[in-house]
Amino acid sequence: MVGEQRGDFDDSRLDDPQALRRSDSLLRRLAGAGARIRIEQETSVGPLASLEPLRPRAVVAAGTEARLVRAMLEPTCPVPFVAWSRHGLPGWVGPLDLVVAVAPEGGNPDLVATVHEAVRRGCSLVIACPPISAIAEHAGSRATTLLPTSTADPLAAAALVLTALSRLQLGPGLDLAGVADALDAVAEECSPFVDLAANPAKDLALGMADAQPLVWGGSVLAARASRRVAEAIRASSGRPALAAEAEELLIVLDAARERDPFADPFEQTVSDHRPVLLVLDDGLGGEAVHVARNRLLAMADGRDVRVCMVTRHDGSELARYAALLQTGWYAAAYLGIGLGAPAD
Repeated sequence: MVGEQRGDFDDSRLDDPQALRRSDSLLRRLAGAGARIRIEQETSVGPLASLEPLRPRAVVAAGTEARLVRAMLEPTCPVPFVAWSRHGLPGWVGPLDLVVAVAPEGGNPDLVATVHEAVRRGCSLVIACPPISAIAEHAGSRATTLLPTSTADPLAAAALVLTALSRLQLGPGLDLAGVADALDAVAEECSPFVDLAANPAKDLALGMADAQPLVWGGSVLAARASRRVAEAIRASSGRPALAAEAEELLIVLDAARERDPFADPFEQTVSDHRPVLLVLDDGLGGEAVHVARNRLLAMADGRDVRVCMVTRHDGSELARYAALLQTGWYAAAYLGIGLGAPAD
């Protein structure tokens, strides 16, 4: 759902200390993403070290970022993998199966029911959650490994679960330090203290200032990042923002009206805004992604639609995903600041 529409975009706000100070808690939260990964990793060293290789009949992932866990594991997991977003568990799940849960908030009723059901059925259980929480209370069993969290960060909690699955030999190796370093690099590049001329996130916000964003990521993880970034743009700006497959976005681009060079930008409404194509590129996905990206860029060029690129080709798959997502979130934050978002 689109939030309340903001005012006119003023790029001077992006370097205005007073305007930035009004969104201080949001920007601090973004800047601390790498630190939160390190905090969660340090507090879970013991539980992670206790894990030994396991070969369950299937893995069921539940909770926040369950689909991220699936996207990371599905290509290599040696057993069937299911991301489950409903109350409880599928009827076939039993003692031969592993349930993993990402629960940094600690009290989601549906997840409480899922964890309780996993324990009742005798499943092996790996759960990332606060050690003092409703979910932790229902997770106690000899077959449970609890990875304690304290930062309420879904990505950090998902990274813990992915690390656990790697130690169980159900997923690829994971370099959490590399993910944290990638997030720190984004925080440095996109810091509010870096001015508009050198700040990629402020530049992206400027590119979206008078437009309706179309967000595309070609690989599985980049596509997931595109959906999360579009959500953030809608929340910060109150404007429509669409994340979709290339074929769907090509239809929207093809329907874009010709730019009117004499239009008064101060008289435009939201419905008058032309699209801008925001491409999240992690360098993964192969030839099919390359072809789709070229089709989108060609269509945008033919319709005189602005293109904004976010490229992250260094590091692991998760590090690239995290960097793309974090850059997009910074851009959404600066878009809201430029539009005069209320204090957080």
